[in-house]
Amino acid sequence: MNPHSLEQARALTARRHEVTFRLKEILIDCLTLDREPEDIPDDCLLFGIGLGLDSVDALEIVVAIESNFDLRIEDSDMREIRSINSIVDLIESKTVLEEVA
Repeated sequence: MNPHSLEQARALTARRHEVTFRLKEILIDCLTLDREPEDIPDDCLLFGIGLGLDSVDALEIVVAIESNFDLRIEDSDMREIRSINSIVDLIESKTVLEEVA
């Protein structure tokens, strides 16, 4: 790996970490979860045995993502909202698409 690509990899990793932490803070705030960002694993499921969220919470998550990350979540994107990591993947994919456009 050349130094330039190593720096790019470090930058992408740092950006993903920032987005993940920010997302956890947003979810804690908008859903009034009694947790700290560090207490929520990145692969934590949002529904069922994970955080135990429901469909009403899913709508609140979408609104929070759209307003805090300045993105538009389409109905077809809803199936991607399963875990912290899947939401971060969605945010990153939409951010890359908007930067290209």
